[in-house]
Amino acid sequence: MGPTVAEIKSKLQAADAAEFAVLERSLVADTRKGVLAAVESARRRLVVEAQEAARLEGMYAFQNDIAHGGLVVGLDEVGRGPLAGPLAVGAVVLPDQPHIPGLNDSKQVKPESREVIAGRIKEIALAWTVQYVSPEDIDANGMTASLLHAFRAALAEVESAGVKPDTVLLDGNPLHMDPREVNVVKGDGKCASIAAASIVAKVERDALMCEYARQYPEYDFSSNKGYASAAHIQAIKDHGLSPIHRASFCHAFTQESLFLIAVCAVPRNCVRGRAAVACS
Repeated sequence: MGPTVAEIKSKLQAADAAEFAVLERSLVADTRKGVLAAVESARRRLVVEAQEAARLEGMYAFQNDIAHGGLVVGLDEVGRGPLAGPLAVGAVVLPDQPHIPGLNDSKQVKPESREVIAGRIKEIALAWTVQYVSPEDIDANGMTASLLHAFRAALAEVESAGVKPDTVLLDGNPLHMDPREVNVVKGDGKCASIAAASIVAKVERDALMCEYARQYPEYDFSSNKGYASAAHIQAIKDHGLSPIHRASFCHAFTQESLFLIAVCAVPRNCVRGRAAVACS
């Protein structure tokens, strides 16, 4: 008596491409509907896995081509547009190997997967950091100056750890922050290190916003992360601005003269790095 459909299905689900080829040949005469369905399901899975492997390989190859094989730091920002909370800039230096499965633009990765991938990035990165710019400083200096400051601070933190990149990859348009700067439009979907910076910054900022949600529950920051959802806008109209709101972003929803904006609770220079959290 040969293997059951359930046994064949189990083998096919666990098979890599080489193992599938052997199994497929051995099952060519098996006409049971369950077996045929299992073979087709395994074939589709392997196609998807091959496409994902090629995409990931392309992300590493793309940045290596830009850097001509030198050491690369990728930088990306998260939180440019919210009404509340800090701007976050991540910087990550990755080794060529191992590749990190699932690495992609943070917006394309499910939240639960982002947590896992961020943990893997932190484990294998040669250096990583997240720099914040407080709402108070964003209001005082504007977004362009805030971005420039945060990118420079992130790069300085990486180099202070003894890692000296040959190429500085930034997502988006030129900032002219460093002579090694190379800009890649939509780089968080093209370059492995920029994608890693995007994910780490997103995970760290989201965690911070969840902390603020406990301090300011009326704004539901754990859900909206400071962005302008309809419920968040209504909360501003009902309760005014919290200490972590960006007043300059909220003019459309408030009468500024009616509210006193407290000193922001986000530290101006807060670095979350490889080994520790240090705020000043």
